[in-house]
Amino acid sequence: MPDTSTADSNEASPERAFFAAAAIGGAAAFALCGYELVRSTSSTLFVEAYSAEKLPAVMAVVPIGVAAMIYVYARLLTLLGPRRTLLTTSLLSGAALLGCYVAIRAQSKLATAALYVLREGYIVILIEQYWSFLNSTLGQAGAKKYYGPICGVGSLGAILGANLVGAWSQPLGSVNLLLIAAALVIPAAAFSDLAYRRCGEPQPLKIEGEKPRGELGLGLFREHRVLVLLMLIVLATQMVSTGLDLHFNTLLKLKIPNADARNAYSGHFWSDVSIASAIFQFVIAPLLLRYVAIGWIHLGIPLIHLVSCGYLFASPTLAVAGIAFLLFKTLDYSIFRAAKEMLYIPLPFDARYRAKEWIDVFGYRFGKGGTSLAITILNLPAAQALGFYAGLAWCASAAWLGLALPISRSYLKKENG
Repeated sequence: MPDTSTADSNEASPERAFFAAAAIGGAAAFALCGYELVRSTSSTLFVEAYSAEKLPAVMAVVPIGVAAMIYVYARLLTLLGPRRTLLTTSLLSGAALLGCYVAIRAQSKLATAALYVLREGYIVILIEQYWSFLNSTLGQAGAKKYYGPICGVGSLGAILGANLVGAWSQPLGSVNLLLIAAALVIPAAAFSDLAYRRCGEPQPLKIEGEKPRGELGLGLFREHRVLVLLMLIVLATQMVSTGLDLHFNTLLKLKIPNADARNAYSGHFWSDVSIASAIFQFVIAPLLLRYVAIGWIHLGIPLIHLVSCGYLFASPTLAVAGIAFLLFKTLDYSIFRAAKEMLYIPLPFDARYRAKEWIDVFGYRFGKGGTSLAITILNLPAAQALGFYAGLAWCASAAWLGLALPISRSYLKKENG
């Protein structure tokens, strides 16, 4: 097994890089196909059980559930190592989805809330483990070549899943899609395990005199300033995401009262997101990563959202809300994801496998949940809430831009020699 402290110290051979990218891309395709079945369905079932007004409340609970999942993940990583931890968390996710299905079929309203929290945690726990492996295996050259297409292969699964939601929600019933989602975890686990068996299991480099950072890896935030900036950027991005998500889903509930019809519309929307993301992942992201400095990319993305959120504030319709939300998700799943992951490559093993989970799992969900909790406390009327959601997304985009400036300056300085 390779013994590496940074990805750059063990640049992958072309064959090894290609196999790692292909296998993890396959795993992501199956996992994201299942997630699309869970995402729309969990929202529909929760709204049907509790109403759309309770969405901020369940979002506020998500960080607690996610923190518990990260703790379990950290313990498993210490006990089992990266490969067996990924396999175990994959199978546990499938079992949990199956348990939610059984409980919901038994008319448990609480199970719809549990499913919503589960859907926010399980997929990012799995996906971030895929990226931890890639960041430890490919190196900078492999990342520039494959990170966009890897996202694209995953999006092909997401496109299929979203279309299945649109096609099967009404004839099969939304809740029965959970069974398919649970089954899709199995091939995802098989592909990711194949990547580890073929390419090796990254391990932390034992440095004499090195101080232990703790099982959760929180001490790394004191050592690496970029981790702090990444955490703050992630929190800002999720404030943008929450504002756009709530704006879109509130209007969707008002315009399409029927639950199955609403779920079908949602499925088609996420299919459009996945198609747009695939175009960016296979074509635009590889070109940008090759020809545009990462520093400029990290500045350009929040600038785009400043414009789209400002337009949404001026024209708060379902169509504009859908476009702004689609634009955010498309960039998040493609260019931003690839550019962000490249920041982890020079960092040590624990930053890539432990601190990363706090940033890209807990940070994402805490940002979303904390924002939702604040919105729940405000308890704004629907008309005022729509304007607040758009304004919040704009302000968060401005904060994101400010946080990206030091990262941009640092990487532009390195890239310019």
